[in-house]
Amino acid sequence: MELSIIPKPVSINYTQGVFTSDKAPSLIKKEAKIPHDVHNTSCAQDGYRLVITKDNITAEAPSPAGINNAEQTYRQLLLSNFNDGCLTLPCAEIIDYPRFSWRGFMLDCSRYFYSVPFIKKILDLLSLHHINRFHWHLTDDQGWRLPVKEYPLLTEIGSRRLDNRFPFPTYTEGFYTEEEIKSVVEYAASLFIEVIPEVDLPGHASAILASYPGLGCSGGPYRVEDRFGIFEDALCAGNDQIFDMIEKIFDTLSSLFPSKWVHIGGDEVLYNRWQNCPKCQKKLKELNLDKINELQSWITLKLVQMLKERGKTAIGWDEVLEDSPKFVLPKDTVVMSWRGSEAGLKAAKLGHKVIMSPNTEGCYLDYKHSTEPEEIGRTLGTASVFDTYSMKAAPEKMSEQESSNILGGHCTLFSEVIYAGKIAEYMLFPRLCALAEAVWTQEKNKDFEDFSKRLIVHRKRLDSLDVNQYRGKLR
Repeated sequence: MELSIIPKPVSINYTQGVFTSDKAPSLIKKEAKIPHDVHNTSCAQDGYRLVITKDNITAEAPSPAGINNAEQTYRQLLLSNFNDGCLTLPCAEIIDYPRFSWRGFMLDCSRYFYSVPFIKKILDLLSLHHINRFHWHLTDDQGWRLPVKEYPLLTEIGSRRLDNRFPFPTYTEGFYTEEEIKSVVEYAASLFIEVIPEVDLPGHASAILASYPGLGCSGGPYRVEDRFGIFEDALCAGNDQIFDMIEKIFDTLSSLFPSKWVHIGGDEVLYNRWQNCPKCQKKLKELNLDKINELQSWITLKLVQMLKERGKTAIGWDEVLEDSPKFVLPKDTVVMSWRGSEAGLKAAKLGHKVIMSPNTEGCYLDYKHSTEPEEIGRTLGTASVFDTYSMKAAPEKMSEQESSNILGGHCTLFSEVIYAGKIAEYMLFPRLCALAEAVWTQEKNKDFEDFSKRLIVHRKRLDSLDVNQYRGKLR
């Protein structure tokens, strides 16, 4: 009998004997250092030793997070090895710790609004796979989900849009209350998952502008978008009132989210409106800038500084690297590389901490699993389970110094066409299992064929947890 665990542990050493019980016994928990060969001390803190003898099962770890990871591995074994009222496990010693400290997942709750119970179900599944960062995408063109007391129209107007799936006027809406956000954050913390909020600025701002049209270049009319894509309207770079609003947004985030990180978006900003806006042109001259896109560098720098004043570190999509000579991106800004891995390589060379989430390497889980015409998902590309498993957060061509700047890896689920929780689960699993192994397991221990065999057992665990899964080809 072998133990099928995902993500794959550093080592499993089988010893003689079998543990049997007619119930699910409690773990014996001990604080202890775990032998490891990784340089990142936070990785070692997440490690654990799980010892199964004929008499008991013991979890040892240097931190509560490590104990939680041991508990989640034990939970996997319970889900697959507790049959007909009897738990049967081979005696073994499992030593485990992650390769990367950042093991993340992003859920887009702007395009489709997911309920708090569903989010908690996802958090529970993230913990089962040792994923420790939940990136909560709260705002975009299609919906604003964050309550800001000083700007109530953001949720009164910005959280509601037409649902274009229907031929007659039908609206979809929703936002999270402060109490609901605190509930999610607290539940995540109980699973040792850090919640990182994202508010997308200064582009992807249709929901903001529909609520407060005076913050745009033209003054409107604007609407919360029911289409999907990239839109010309952005916050007006020449209107300083946008920063009054952002101050209050950041105050709200600081009060609701204890995480040291805040994601500021920064992606896919079009400059057409700024180019034709007198206020933006005036600001360009005031700042002595040559190109209109440099206004985004100026805005990004201000946002980074505003967050720093609140004790927060900014994360931005890799467009934030496209800075100007006058407004250089501060070194402590974290770059999330999504347009392939090249931007991440560039950022690491420049000294930025980097989170790898390349859409070209299986990290965008809204992409179709395969090219089969029956498959659901966005047609921008495909991402097989094998693609996701093969993602390398630290490519071999990086130097040791550059790879030390890689915090880890991240997968995303943008929800343009993912309009129900069960569809979301289908898109996530088993690719989320593959991503978990890609960022947890040591590179030398990774083997896709071995993963595929363990996945057969793991699928039964997911079935028992009522998780919808894709069951087609893995490659």
